[in-house]
Amino acid sequence: MCIGVPGQITTIDGNQAKVDVCGIQRDVDLTLVGSVDESGQSRLGQWVLVHVGFAMSVINEQEARETLAALQNMYDVEPDVGALLFGEER
Repeated sequence: MCIGVPGQITTIDGNQAKVDVCGIQRDVDLTLVGSVDESGQSRLGQWVLVHVGFAMSVINEQEARETLAALQNMYDVEPDVGALLFGEER
């Protein structure tokens, strides 16, 4: 099973970005979604679904927050999900 984790883009340098996932800054490649949207605006501040270091798709904030809440609920039952959210087990 593959799980994408929502994160918000905080900085962009070319096709590389820093994405905030639950307070953790992760290096993410934007090649698949681009560093600008269809109208040429920067993706800075937008939410993306991250899997293995790549932004797989752009999502809206509501969807991101709902997914993060679902993952948090999973973490409460299965601590291994913490690695997805926080980068390590808690």
